[in-house]
Amino acid sequence: MAKFTLSIEDDFDFDLFGFCSHYTDYRACWAINEGLDLKLVKSDESFMVSGKKGEILSAHSFYEWFDKENLLTYYLIKNKDGVHFLIPELSQIDYFLIVKESGVIAPTEFLAKLKQTPGVLTGFHYDPFELKSAKHLIF
Repeated sequence: MAKFTLSIEDDFDFDLFGFCSHYTDYRACWAINEGLDLKLVKSDESFMVSGKKGEILSAHSFYEWFDKENLLTYYLIKNKDGVHFLIPELSQIDYFLIVKESGVIAPTEFLAKLKQTPGVLTGFHYDPFELKSAKHLIF
């Protein structure tokens, strides 16, 4: 009998930005909204990371906004939850800003605006294909 294996390739169709800030999550969200002219609001539920058996490993603060004019969805997720990180290999990053629909915004211009936002100490643009834990960001 033939044995078949299903191979699924990850599809990271988003731009991923990470930034450092001393602000709490709600204050960082407010600063991002002001600096980038967004309207992020706190989601009713946290962003959960589950293990292989379905157990919840961590719950992260989660903000979202759908821009109807440009048909883009923005997500702000806190990297650290207690002792757990959403993306452990980037433990120095405090927050991730995800822009769904990769290629629609100009990442260098967006990153420049992000870095000029009050409360943002520094920011980076990441390629999710290069991150080992990027599968946590697929939702």
